[in-house]
Amino acid sequence: MAASKSASKTPSVEIEVDDRVVRVSNPDRVYFPESGATKLDLVEYYLAVGPGIVNALLERPCMLHRFPKGLAGDKVHQKRLPQGAPPWVETVRLHFPRWDRTADELCVTELASVIWAVQMSTVEFHPWNSRREDTEKPDEWRIDLDPGPDCDFDRVRRVAGVAREVLDELGVTGYPKTSGSKGLHVYVRIRPDHGFKEVRRAALAFAREVERRAPDDVDLTWWRKDRDPATVFVDYNQNARDHTIAAAYSVRGLPDARVSTPIRWDEVADVDPRDLTIFTVPQRFAELGDLHADIDADPWDIAPLLEWADRDEAAGA
Repeated sequence: MAASKSASKTPSVEIEVDDRVVRVSNPDRVYFPESGATKLDLVEYYLAVGPGIVNALLERPCMLHRFPKGLAGDKVHQKRLPQGAPPWVETVRLHFPRWDRTADELCVTELASVIWAVQMSTVEFHPWNSRREDTEKPDEWRIDLDPGPDCDFDRVRRVAGVAREVLDELGVTGYPKTSGSKGLHVYVRIRPDHGFKEVRRAALAFAREVERRAPDDVDLTWWRKDRDPATVFVDYNQNARDHTIAAAYSVRGLPDARVSTPIRWDEVADVDPRDLTIFTVPQRFAELGDLHADIDADPWDIAPLLEWADRDEAAGA
């Protein structure tokens, strides 16, 4: 994707992205004080991984984590598209029954809309696991390996290995990535045949199987306060409606500008999430391309997991 920038006398730059132009104000504002990385650095990062971030967000409702003053200021969780969007930025309307309200959320269809969101101070992109064609039918099952406060990363690696073992037995291709924080995620493309409740049931059945195989490393106790802090929680609830996690290639709002980065399975044993930042991931992307590029190739039917759920519930789970 072609992109260029030209400075003007005003405190802004114009970013050319394909056939769009996005004006970025305050390009020198420091967003990450630890490194001095600026808003323009953030823009240039997203340009460098353009095909990857677009593939991760494509046609999904997307909540934005905005830092209008950089990480030194307040964080804003924003469902509704910020005001002032150009007409080419697309949205998808969602209904929230609890409050009987709607929200028009960003719906990325091109890289320029990502860059515009960064202009509006977005650091993190948190998409739904469904697409606008039918927002009530997820097409992405998310396995979130969430370590407790006393859990080391080696334990997360071990649980990822168990998760892969179960996926292999199911005949499923899982696409791993770092969370951009302390955990790992594995994404599986699924057929959009079921609602959120059924996908969550399937995810819980999978999590129970991982716990059975790794009882010393996994604790599915629901309340965090009751959970062993040295274990991994396989957070099946991330598949519930309106629950989102950072997309592949999304920067995280951490001082070192870490990125939620797709990795190969053979990298799990050695990967250090702290090494994957806006400073290192562009070169990696240039060399490897998008490791999640083929995720849509073979959607999986979650019927076997729903059978596991039925079995577990019949047994009193």
